[in-house]
Amino acid sequence: MKAFRVKGKRILISHVGGTLYAIDDICSHDEGPLNEGTIHGDEVECPRHGARFSLRTGAVLSMPAVTPVKAYKIRVDGQNVQMDVDA
Repeated sequence: MKAFRVKGKRILISHVGGTLYAIDDICSHDEGPLNEGTIHGDEVECPRHGARFSLRTGAVLSMPAVTPVKAYKIRVDGQNVQMDVDA
């Protein structure tokens, strides 16, 4: 997993089971950097308080977070990774 800044947003891109996923890189609980957390299967755990989010959908999977993070559709075109962060 790696974080990027795209159009002023911090985006986390992760590689899970041969597929790339993109979600906001900021924990909705306390704005912690999810890229500094750990991956457990297709989930990321925030390094600050342990909230977990789906890398596929951005859904909250454990407290203390209650608000999901935004997930983005991602496309691979040759060696380029593309996504629409405005959507």
